[in-house]
Amino acid sequence: MLDTGFHQAASLHSITPQSDLRIVAVVAQPDAAYGLETLWQVCSSLQRLGYPVAVLDGTARETDEAPGLAHLLAEPSWQNGAPLETGPAASSLAVIPAGYGMQRLARQTADGPAALQALQPFFRAYALLVLYASAEVLAPLVRATAAVPLVIAEGGPDSVVQSYRQLKHLAMHAGVHCSVASILPPGGPAQADLTHAALHTLQRCAERHLGSGILTSTVRANHSQDVQRLALQLLENACTIGAAMPATQPFGMTETAAHFARSH
Repeated sequence: MLDTGFHQAASLHSITPQSDLRIVAVVAQPDAAYGLETLWQVCSSLQRLGYPVAVLDGTARETDEAPGLAHLLAEPSWQNGAPLETGPAASSLAVIPAGYGMQRLARQTADGPAALQALQPFFRAYALLVLYASAEVLAPLVRATAAVPLVIAEGGPDSVVQSYRQLKHLAMHAGVHCSVASILPPGGPAQADLTHAALHTLQRCAERHLGSGILTSTVRANHSQDVQRLALQLLENACTIGAAMPATQPFGMTETAAHFARSH
């Protein structure tokens, strides 16, 4: 377990050097076993490449037993610029519940850049912050940013329809283009043909109805080279947030939570 809590010397962090934070958005898919496993593999690959990663999981809601982003946003002492303290467990993947926090952030900030800027003080100790949530939750957070959200599809007609709806929502409500990675599960040539056909159909739908092409790739499940290639693509599509001046104002008050992140 990666235990991350409020640092007792938080005020000292306000004078430490501020670092830029890369932020990427990944669209959550319901019942996407291969897609979710691929995301964890991508994050692990980035950490092996020297990029400490934190994941804000918008599909997991914060509770008193499992505090997360909502607690961070509501704790004023962190607004002085104190990043998360990972300690000896920094090599683990920090996965932080963020269901309520992401929605609150979208409501209380003017636009995507302001929302992402509010996250920088908490996560500046990391090289990369992954926002993992539905298209509906992500849209206000990436609006007017340079982010290129990633849609991880698993092939098949149902996946095509679902992925297209997500592309359309982000295009209409955030004005951003997405990339699509289609996961190729084990199954031989027949499965590969189905996956490529589904991806081609999705490309044509996006070009015809959304008026823009999409960057696509095929990733073989549990294939290390494909996973690393997708990891590097994710880095290329990240937007960068620098230190905020002045520091972000607190969102409110709440009881101090002892732990925020869980390892994966």
